[in-house]
Amino acid sequence: MSVQVPNTRSRDTQESSAHYVSPALKIAAGWSWRLLVVGIAAAALYWMFSKISLIVISIMIAALLAGLVSPVVYFLRKNKIHAGIATAITEIGLIAGVIGLLTLVGQQLTAGFSSLSDQVAEGWNQLVAMLNNLPIELGADRIDGYISQLTEAIQNNTSSIISGVASVGSTAADIGTGTVIVLFTLIFFLMEGERIWLFIVKLFPRRSRLAVNGAGRRGWKSLVSYVRVQVFVAAVDAVGIGLSAFFLGVPLAFPLGVLVFLGSFIPVVGALLTGAIAVLLALVANGPVNALIMLMMVLIVQQIESNILQPLVMGKAVALHPLAVVIVVIAGSTLYGIVGALFAVPVLAVVNTVVRYLAGREWESDPDIRQSEFLYPHEIKRRTKKAIAEKVKERLERKKEIEKQQEATAEAVETSTAPDSSAAR
Repeated sequence: MSVQVPNTRSRDTQESSAHYVSPALKIAAGWSWRLLVVGIAAAALYWMFSKISLIVISIMIAALLAGLVSPVVYFLRKNKIHAGIATAITEIGLIAGVIGLLTLVGQQLTAGFSSLSDQVAEGWNQLVAMLNNLPIELGADRIDGYISQLTEAIQNNTSSIISGVASVGSTAADIGTGTVIVLFTLIFFLMEGERIWLFIVKLFPRRSRLAVNGAGRRGWKSLVSYVRVQVFVAAVDAVGIGLSAFFLGVPLAFPLGVLVFLGSFIPVVGALLTGAIAVLLALVANGPVNALIMLMMVLIVQQIESNILQPLVMGKAVALHPLAVVIVVIAGSTLYGIVGALFAVPVLAVVNTVVRYLAGREWESDPDIRQSEFLYPHEIKRRTKKAIAEKVKERLERKKEIEKQQEATAEAVETSTAPDSSAAR
């Protein structure tokens, strides 16, 4: 009689197969919960920075300005000027230059609007006459109807307009506060920027300090290169479009050049908007023919920028694909408006540089990593003399303290022995 032994092995196999999870699903699950944690951390950082957005934006603007004007500070320091005095000269010069430029623009606008009013009226009449000659009905009556509708809409939305004016007032207050923060932060970035960075590096674990130090320095170089090249490109755009407007007789040519210079710091979007303003100003002031010529000059300047300056100059400074630039500018402007469009490309450039540096483990053979603050030879001598003087001062103060203690001890001994001697007598 044979005894049947239960097949426990097949039962265990069936149970294990029922609880079997494929390696692909395990990998997907591992990636999912890690990405979920990263997303939660990013959302928490976004929420935290949104509460202090004014401070964050001010610090970022100060960093851009520091990257732009830091060569002036180094030049002055190289010529044996104290770092604090060099920083003061640079920042005062920057403030004076900005105020002078704004004053000149204001004078140009004040002087130009008086002559522009007559040209606008003449251009408006030409535009209405041209619209009357079109085969569709879009004459002066239709335009007057649109203007009356716009007037009624303004009258019916007085409360919203007042609230908008109040928000503009609060925005102006924020701009004033942000300007103070920018100027105050810029002082320390120019005078003690590297010392601040080395302090931040020491907050990281000891094993990762070298990598963090090298990545930060490489990212800073990328940011400085971007700012300087962008200033050069913006200057070329401003000079090209401003001179074109001047020779074509377009009013407010100088303020238009300043506007083009400022708008060029927003890649793609800024050039389109400022170019459209130049063409519209030429159309209103000088008519359609002049506007077509202005449009042609704007397109020529922008083609020179996009096909010559951007690949040759900007491509060497910031290794970013044009598609990435367009996408990140659109995303930044969608999320944060003008501020997002302004900082989108420099932030992407720094992140790209840092990631490539860390992925390539370049800190292992990077000769540019410094563990201490950069100083010129005369600054080292000055600090050495200062340190020696402080040590001598400390020794003298310590010697005085010892002498005072000895005198106090002697007086205490004398006072304690005086009664004993009188009693002995």
